[in-house]
Order: sequence, then structure tokens, then C-alpha cells
Amino acid sequence: MHESPPPARCCMPSGGGPSEEPRVVPPSRAPRGPVAGMVALPGGEFLMGAQDAEGFPADGEGPVRAVRVEPFLIDACAVTNEQYAEFVADSGYRTDAERLGWSYVFAGFLPAGLRRGAPRPEHTPWWCGVEGAFWNRPEGPGSSVGERADHPVVHVSWHDAAAYAAWAGKRLPTEAEWEYAARGGLEQKRYPWGDELDPGGEYRCNIWRGTFPTRNTAADGYRGTAPVDAFAPNGFGLHNVSGNVWEWCADRWDAGLPSRVIRGGSYLCHKSYCNRYRVAARSANTPDSSSGHTGFRCARS
Repeated sequence: MHESPPPARCCMPSGGGPSEEPRVVPPSRAPRGPVAGMVALPGGEFLMGAQDAEGFPADGEGPVRAVRVEPFLIDACAVTNEQYAEFVADSGYRTDAERLGWSYVFAGFLPAGLRRGAPRPEHTPWWCGVEGAFWNRPEGPGSSVGERADHPVVHVSWHDAAAYAAWAGKRLPTEAEWEYAARGGLEQKRYPWGDELDPGGEYRCNIWRGTFPTRNTAADGYRGTAPVDAFAPNGFGLHNVSGNVWEWCADRWDAGLPSRVIRGGSYLCHKSYCNRYRVAARSANTPDSSSGHTGFRCARS
């Protein structure tokens, strides 16, 4: 193990092996012109961050400031298991979890035999370190993504996400690009669709519904990941920028730390503990860390 996450400790564990630069994967293609599955955004100046009563000052959500981004493209959806499988088949890439032999799985998804004796982080005991839990075996040995081809790939580290992006002729979005895109053209709203979590009683995202971490009613339809295009898109056409899975960004959390920013929250976020599915909320993790609720989407200049 190595450095602890920054003060933005959230519903996630940290750890794996020594931090290292992502392994270079030659691009399989260099896209030109419009790219399928991406939306072109005009860029410009927007108000980034928030001074939200529900926020976490230590996370650095504020102050609200004007930020300019150049025109760019971004995936409408997070990268899926099907897409990541294509990358692995073409490149022979091995993820950090595969290299290390394990990853973190939410305890509630595991049979008693795997939960019993599994190492658990002190501050996030709902996670179990499971040997053999990888992107294509998200709950460990015996599990598969066979019926989750259109769900976001998980158990991918920042290194793994950056490698896929390079292979696809893309890159990870900057944190400013991510927030600009996630806001969908709305100014200083709490969520990508407005200020109310469930407007008119309609569920707009995949988060923990119930009492965290003991009871999830799955009222929004999902206990774990949802298809990447579940729920209505925001004003820019992006799906699931709140909830479902955390998404890696290109930026470091701090110039002096290797930790990388993650945005968007996940299906494990709940207002009582990790109210970070708000569009301005942010957190981070070490670049080799992986878990069952962290994925990514790509961008392109």
C-alpha cells in the first residue's frame, strides 16, 4: 500500500501496488472527424465549482470561478465492458488489478464464503479485497460480464483508463471539461438536470436508495451498475454523469500527490455519507487503485 487518498476520502478504498506511469499501448486507430458515440461541445466560459450547503469544503468544490474550456468532444456514455473487451483483445493489455491479482468488491455483492476473511479497509469496511476480481470478473471467481456488455467497465485504474483512451486515439477529459460537459449547459445547478434530485418523483440517476451501507431498496432499478445509457441524458446528451460509476479525469488532485481526480459519484453514493453525485462534487484516488464502482469516459480535442 502507499499514500492514503486526499482529504476527499469517500465511499472507496485505495491501494494496490506502487504507483507507476501507465504502460504505453499503441493506438489502434487515429480518429479523424466526428467519432461515433461522442458529442461535440463548443466550449467557452462557465462557472465551475459550488458553494453548496450539502458540499464538502475539504474537497475543494469552491470557490465558484469562471473557467474557460476549448471546443472538444466527449463520450456520451462511459466506456462499456464490450468496448473494453475489444481493447484487451486487440492489445493484450493487462489491467493493474490483473497484474496485482485482486481488486475491491462491495461486500453486499459477495457470497458469505468470499466475504469471510477477505481483507477490508479500516475506514471503508463495506469493501472486500477479492483475489481474482477483475474487469471481466467483477465479483471475483465465478462472475462474468456476460449479461453486462452495455454496463460501464469497472475495476479499471487510472492507468488502465488512460491506456484505453490512448488505444482509441482519445484521452481522458480534464476535470474542467468533465464538469462543463456534465452540467449540460445549466448554470450552477446541483445536478445535471436541475436542483431537485428526483423531480416529480422521477429517478434520474443510479445511486444508493435506502440506508447506507446495510439496505439498498434499488428503487431506481439497480443495485449495482446500470447500462451506460440508462436514464435520460443531460442537455448536452451525456448519460449518467451523476451516479452509476465514478469517472477518472486526467488531472492530479494536487501537484504534490500522484492521486487523480474522479467525478460523478456512483451507485454506492448516498446523501447520508457520500453526497458526491452532485455535479460540482469531486474526489480522488491513487492511479493504481481499482474497485467495482469506478470507470471512465473519454474525450478528444
